Parts: sequence; C-alpha cells; structure tokens
Amino acid sequence: MKRERFPTVDIIIEKDNKIVLIKRKKEPFKGKLVLPGGHVEENETVEEAAVREAKEETSLDVKLREILGVYSNPKRDPRYPTISTVFITEPISKKIKASSDAAEAKWFEVDKIDFKNLGFDHLKILKDYLRYKKKGGTYWSTR
Repeated sequence: MKRERFPTVDIIIEKDNKIVLIKRKKEPFKGKLVLPGGHVEENETVEEAAVREAKEETSLDVKLREILGVYSNPKRDPRYPTISTVFITEPISKKIKASSDAAEAKWFEVDKIDFKNLGFDHLKILKDYLRYKKKGGTYWSTR
C-alpha cells in the first residue's frame, strides 16, 4: 500500500537571542505556539517555500542562512505524514504581523519560551536549535 508523504518547511527566524513564534489560528494545535512554516507547493523549491511561508505568516522578509535539519517522524503532524526541512533565517524587514494560519506572531526570547505550549514536533526542533547554538551541527527526527 503506497502512502503519500508531504514536503513542508519550518522556519526559525532569529535576531539577537530572539526567535519568531506564531500562535496557531486553527487545528491542529489551535492556540499553541509553533514555528512559522507550511507546505511546499507544486513547482516550488524548499528554499522558495521557506521564504514564502515566513512572509505569509509573519509579514517578514527573510534571508536563508542554514538548514538546521530534516524532520520526518511520520507522527509529527496528526493529519498525515510530513517531511520538514527546517531553515535558520534572519529577518531583512522589520515589521512583524500575523496573517494566514497565524492568530499572532511575535518575538520570543529563546530562554523564556514556554516549551509546554508548543505544537507539532516543535519542542524537538527547538531543543535541537538550542544544541545547534552551542555546538553547531545538523539534526533530524531520530537523533
């Protein structure tokens, strides 16, 4: 039985010791904090999707800097299996405003994030990001 997996992106927008998180407007994880991100559209690269999704959900233009890793746990999204490329970016515009799937978008100090209020597998991704900040490296679902 063939099962389809959907490519997605998640974006860590960082400035100083802060990152952008959005509050989900709809299910799954309505009201939870998540990284900006979404599906890669047909005829679009993951890089293009990351820039587009950041703009759609936060109104920020971003510059891609690095890939944190690839996350492919089949249970990372309760709706269907996805594979996410996670990018670390920096903002090149200043005004943040929620739109699209985001009820709210704002800057959070990395060491003050409520890790209990995160949706999807973003707790794992943010823990990996904190390790990346100390040690570098790339990360993935099973590491």
